[in-house]
Amino acid sequence: MKQIRRASIWVGILSLVLLGGVQVQAQEIAIALGSEPTTLDPQLREDGGERAVNDNIYETLMARSPDGELVPGLAAEVPRLVDPDTWEIRLRKGIVFHNGEPFDADAVVFSVQRIIDPQFNSEQISFFNTIQSAEKVDAHTVRIHTDGPDPILLSRLYWMKMVPPKYAADPKFAEAPVGTGPYRFVSWNRGQEIRLEANEHYWAEPPQVRKVTYRFVEEPGTRLAGLMAGEFDLITNLLPEFTGQVPQAIHILGLEHPIIILNADGGPTQDVRVRKALNYAVDKEALAEGLFEGYAQVEPGQLLSPSFFGFNPEVDAYPYNPQKARALLREAGAGNLTVELIGTAGRWLKDRELVEAVAAYWEEVGVKTQVRIFEFNEYLNRLFDRKTRGDAIFVVSSNELLDADKSFSAYYRAGGIGSSNSDEKLAALIDAARTETDTEKRRSLYHQAVQRAWDQAYFVWLLNIEDIYGLSKRVQWKGRVDAKLLVKEMKVVQ
Repeated sequence: MKQIRRASIWVGILSLVLLGGVQVQAQEIAIALGSEPTTLDPQLREDGGERAVNDNIYETLMARSPDGELVPGLAAEVPRLVDPDTWEIRLRKGIVFHNGEPFDADAVVFSVQRIIDPQFNSEQISFFNTIQSAEKVDAHTVRIHTDGPDPILLSRLYWMKMVPPKYAADPKFAEAPVGTGPYRFVSWNRGQEIRLEANEHYWAEPPQVRKVTYRFVEEPGTRLAGLMAGEFDLITNLLPEFTGQVPQAIHILGLEHPIIILNADGGPTQDVRVRKALNYAVDKEALAEGLFEGYAQVEPGQLLSPSFFGFNPEVDAYPYNPQKARALLREAGAGNLTVELIGTAGRWLKDRELVEAVAAYWEEVGVKTQVRIFEFNEYLNRLFDRKTRGDAIFVVSSNELLDADKSFSAYYRAGGIGSSNSDEKLAALIDAARTETDTEKRRSLYHQAVQRAWDQAYFVWLLNIEDIYGLSKRVQWKGRVDAKLLVKEMKVVQ
């Protein structure tokens, strides 16, 4: 099967080469993404395709260096703590949005209040759920109030994009974005491409790349073919088996953690013995080596990387033990179990293949698995609507805050946008950790939360995937630990 698939990919590459490809121009690059943005409103959805584009149009109060160090962005300096619940932020002066609106304290207050408004219903709310309000001190000073001490507010400010107050009310805002960033929006040909061009009035160092086009190519083999033919300069989610064939391949241990969320409150996965059986049934090491050719690590029983605050080194992965899985299913009286597994295809590296591989492992221990693959927009609707999430749903979670709060608030805590449990004790641990300023006490709370979620098997933890990119010979870029595709950091060499 692998040989057939490789052959079909190379046929596609040969076809494009014979046709001459589509050569991009000097100082202009083309990037192929696995999914099209569902919106270009930067505060509405939790959508990697949207971020890939909007990270170049919009900016945040805090930023990160490529290796993850927090540095001031639109803030003039590192914000200071006024009291346990209040942070004061001084803003850079003289910055304007692409449409001429000023970036000032009013814009910051508006951006904060907009994204935390319950009626706005942002899917990003788990990033900001400690923020209570924002107030203007003067034209270039803002104070943000939290509902208790928030030890990671600066990381949150690295994620919240600033939007123009007047234009954000325009119905066109979600399809024709306006930010303060190094690139301006040009056009969106839905289903085909998005075009940006360099912002001639950018407040910081101007980018070298003058124009960028994003193409939406779900099939990884087609992305690869386009790179080999000169149609693309950068492709995401390069298939691991082709890293040696492309002009350039870069890889970095990323933030992406594929998991299966299990419904702990109803249906066939309500029984903890069933949930544990579904964990024991999956051979994660085989997935890391077979599907990803070593460009992945087995997830150690938690939705955290070892570098994240809150990681519990005492918890490890559920080992592959199909015999134990079958025994637990018999004990639970689940001999004729049927589970619905929801997924998507093209958004993440080998997402469909992972879903199908997990389903095959479950089938091997006697669990009939109904796999349902949805296009990305419909998939997101189901992921963030618990009523339609079903028994089990696949997701690849990334945690750009590098802190347990983001992942746990979204997926572990009862009521989180991706949570499928109603565990009040687990929620209490997460709530306590969110406002605990004593570092060791906070770490201990997260360690307890990790252990409790593992004991209850609320997920099937799978892997931590490396980010793999394919690049043309003409582009220089080293990648980032936060997986952002910041075009201003890329260079074109002729």
